[in-house]
Amino acid sequence: MRVSAVVVGVACGAFAGFAMAQDNVQKLMNMNTTGASLDIESVPQTGPQADNIKRNLENIKLPPGFKIALYAVVPDARHMAVGPSTGVVFVGTRKTKIWSVTDRTKARVADDVKRFAPSVTMKVPNGVCFSRDGMLYAVEHNRVLVYPAAEFFYEGPDVAAGIVVPQGELVPVTEESFNHGARACRVGPDNKLYITLGNPFNVPSAEKAEIYGKNGMMGIVRMDQNGQNREVYAQGVRNSVGLDFNPDDKTLWFTDNQVDGMGDDIPPGELNRATEMGQHFGFPYYGGGDVKTVEFKDAEVPVDVVFPQVEMDAHAADLGMTFYSGQMFPEQYRGGIFSAQHGSWNRTTPVGARLMFTSLKEDGTADTTEVFAEGWLSPNNEYLGRPVDVAVLPDGSLLVSDDYVGAIYRISYEGE
Repeated sequence: MRVSAVVVGVACGAFAGFAMAQDNVQKLMNMNTTGASLDIESVPQTGPQADNIKRNLENIKLPPGFKIALYAVVPDARHMAVGPSTGVVFVGTRKTKIWSVTDRTKARVADDVKRFAPSVTMKVPNGVCFSRDGMLYAVEHNRVLVYPAAEFFYEGPDVAAGIVVPQGELVPVTEESFNHGARACRVGPDNKLYITLGNPFNVPSAEKAEIYGKNGMMGIVRMDQNGQNREVYAQGVRNSVGLDFNPDDKTLWFTDNQVDGMGDDIPPGELNRATEMGQHFGFPYYGGGDVKTVEFKDAEVPVDVVFPQVEMDAHAADLGMTFYSGQMFPEQYRGGIFSAQHGSWNRTTPVGARLMFTSLKEDGTADTTEVFAEGWLSPNNEYLGRPVDVAVLPDGSLLVSDDYVGAIYRISYEGE
């Protein structure tokens, strides 16, 4: 793992905090203790909040034979990574914490939810993903760390850690933004680390678009697991916050959020399929699907633009996705894609806040897409929840994270 330079001699509080965080990571890399408290922050799993969440779940509509239940109360729950050895779930946030969720008795409900690696200062650690050999990668706003054996160190405040991409080198510091800074990641079948990087603007200027195209901030980048050999894998992506690989043909699929402010019903949200490196998926020339943006309507469009496999409802905010690899659900769902719609903000009548399911054809392309779970958007257009990500537990049940109420749900199949 590369070692980042320690900032010294800086009086500014923000930079002093940064230096402290880097110092702790260096200590953890050397397997040293940091002096962090052994009293780790935990989240109560019973009480009024849990009761209210369970009550709201009575509104969720699922296909016959399926059941949804509260799996864990997890503040700000975003993207999830399920430990390949233990089934412990690590949950990223758009704030400063990663949570560990443990079901010790395999009763399919969390026994405890605790802060993971509290001795590390984090900034928007949204993206979490595991390698097949148990390395937990955490993609922050502008840094990537790896936590070897996270499933076995997570009980204490200090964990084994390494720097994959040093602070300030994932994207240019000058281009850091409060907007579209939540990353998602996957380790691909080639054992490389894939990371989505959203552009900060609704539609960038031509100058910015050129910069972002070169450094991958309008696309998906990949690199070796030690951070070396970085390259832009996919271009023309506005702001993807969900990706996964088809285990059958190894192609990369990802969601993308379309341009706002073009109207209630255009442009569509996207579910895309990348079959090789270097493909261009249309943005900023297209705002979603084949709908041209006003800003680039007269610009020359790159040749061989790849249009989405599935056009979703406009502004539904398609985020996390996963291929269903379990055996619990009926045959029709196996090998298909579950994806989460966070719900609209830029629409006069809200849409989304639901789970979608996309089946595939024999040639590996998308077949049909349908609503799988809905009810988080009430009849009077109030959000009762906003799904973010989906993940499969070892028993084949499906987890759904919700950053609005701060929870993870579990969907199981019990037969019709």
